[in-house]
Amino acid sequence: MSPDILSTPVVDTVKTPPDRAHSRARAARRRKIVVAVFRALLLVAVLGLWELLSRTKAIDPFNFSMPSKIWDQIYTWLTHGTALGSLGEQIWYTLYEALLGWVIGVAAGVVCGIALGRITFLADVLGPYIKVLNSIPRIVLAPIFVIWFGLGPASKVASAVVLVFFPVFFNAFQGAREVDRNLVANARILGASDRRVTLQVVIPSATSWIFTSLHVSFGFALIGAIVGEYIGATKGIGLLVAQSQGTFNAAGVYAAMVILAVVALVAEGLLTFAERRIFRWKPTGSDS
Repeated sequence: MSPDILSTPVVDTVKTPPDRAHSRARAARRRKIVVAVFRALLLVAVLGLWELLSRTKAIDPFNFSMPSKIWDQIYTWLTHGTALGSLGEQIWYTLYEALLGWVIGVAAGVVCGIALGRITFLADVLGPYIKVLNSIPRIVLAPIFVIWFGLGPASKVASAVVLVFFPVFFNAFQGAREVDRNLVANARILGASDRRVTLQVVIPSATSWIFTSLHVSFGFALIGAIVGEYIGATKGIGLLVAQSQGTFNAAGVYAAMVILAVVALVAEGLLTFAERRIFRWKPTGSDS
């Protein structure tokens, strides 16, 4: 055997686990970039087609407006305000109502869901009534709340609460029922009381169920606030929609919808960030 062959270093082509992890991370970053690019291209294509169809009168620009007019409407609201005051004030008013209704609805849903999930007798007694209340179209309660609480924020908060409560309640209830019975039994063997079992075993186990409902429920809270403002209010994005509709200003209606979409996306991002921080111990799909 030639000495040169012996002295030639052998290159190990088998990747070590850190190399594979680095490759997966790089592939994941590359995929995120590709997805973001295609999302942007899709948005540009839809907006461009919308603008083209409106300008060529293929669709009625009076009814459907066009992206350029919608942007002009948002810019006008940003720079000169609305007939109700500054745009920031309208956004904050709606966001305040939605946030307050969301917090109250989430708190009530979690407490009631955990309580009925833990106390079978209470669930048997109240179960039929909860099903009846859940079957009522809750949007139709908004006019009743306006009659009860007036045009102020209380009626919008009430609308948001009833929309938020039920999805959170059912998730919390199911989460409490799905707790590992071995964990509960072990806690009781160690001398834990019912209150400690609920606080230290049941609620932590149901947290992932509860967080699942939070993403959807905040959108419901916004819907409740907007519907209440649309029916009767003194401020808010819903009132902007109603006024724009009353003056046949399609661009104003779409502009308000765009603003609401941005607010909902920001809230969704914050909830996702909080969930990832809280559940850092959970493996992600890319880790499997």
